[in-house]
Amino acid sequence: MTTDAATDAATDAAAVFASAFGDAPDGVWAAPGRINLIGEHTDYNEGFVLPAALPHATRVAARRRSDGLVRLFSAQGDGAVAEFAVDGLAPGSVSGWAAYPAGVFWALAEAGHPVGGADLAFDSDVPSGAGLSSSAALECATALALDELYGLGLDAPGRALLAQRAENAYVGVPCGALDQMASSCCVAGHAYFLDTRTLAGRQVPLDLPAVGLSLLVIDTRVKHDLGDGAYAGLRAGCERAAGLLGVRALRDLGVAELAAAQERLPAELRPLVRHVVTEDQRVLDAIALLDAGDPRALGPVLTAGHASLRDDYRVSCPETDLAVAAANAAGALGARMMGGGFGGSVLALVDTDRLAEVERAVREAFAAAGYADPHAFPAVPSQGAHRVR
Repeated sequence: MTTDAATDAATDAAAVFASAFGDAPDGVWAAPGRINLIGEHTDYNEGFVLPAALPHATRVAARRRSDGLVRLFSAQGDGAVAEFAVDGLAPGSVSGWAAYPAGVFWALAEAGHPVGGADLAFDSDVPSGAGLSSSAALECATALALDELYGLGLDAPGRALLAQRAENAYVGVPCGALDQMASSCCVAGHAYFLDTRTLAGRQVPLDLPAVGLSLLVIDTRVKHDLGDGAYAGLRAGCERAAGLLGVRALRDLGVAELAAAQERLPAELRPLVRHVVTEDQRVLDAIALLDAGDPRALGPVLTAGHASLRDDYRVSCPETDLAVAAANAAGALGARMMGGGFGGSVLALVDTDRLAEVERAVREAFAAAGYADPHAFPAVPSQGAHRVR
């Protein structure tokens, strides 16, 4: 996002605040959605991920209160103000979209951080339900605003882990740390290579325009809800498999050990394990290619990742499968679904001069299949959570 666009977005968030609460905020903060080049469903298995932040972000205009009351308003909501006391927060006490920021208040208080009340107004252009981490953007924007409003002195990984805690224990989605770490820690022009066990991260330069490449996000418009139990079931299956294999997490199983390990597992767990183990290796392969200056070779890695998510993890859907197939047939170097699955978005690596051609081919394929028109846009690696005003 350009400086002028960021200023306009901050002004819009401040205007939303003034309309909801009748005064000016103390500041405006932003946290982005994210893409994930490779490394899906590896984070809760303590494995490797390779995300980058999007320019699309959730912005929160916020003002501290002294009475312990919290008021929340969203420009994308139903027009109502959610209101609750910090002292009365418990998992389940706030529902709907407001549960995500409420969960951050709860997680901070539970961790012993002296957080009182606040008024917060949100404005977001992160597509909801598209597998681009709109919930993490909401949480991480809230965490940063409260960190600065109350002088907590948290670092970016610390805020991310508290945001993850909010989603796990308050909202009830057993996600790993990928989304929140990406939203908090990414740097513009880079991908973020993260070991989710140790939380050691490395910023990896990702200057695709310099080699004539672009990343195209294709939002299929198929909404997903990770709180419906399917995601939790996948995680439980991975944890059960790790227990049967006698390892702390599937991260501890290498590709060379996979065949022997499969023989020790019941049939229903073998595909889950195969995906996680091979996906961790795909992340390492992708990093090796980027370090070697060969980003074009990422294409087959992405497509192999999609096949694994489709056939082994079984979290794809007809729309994401069609988007991948149509993009690759039109000349994309590779493509795959992103996010938890059951809908959402596809990421394609494309020669920049073929972006329009690939997007047109996907739209035509969707129209022929009778699907809703997808929304496509280039993904530009952008800045993680930051103050904008």
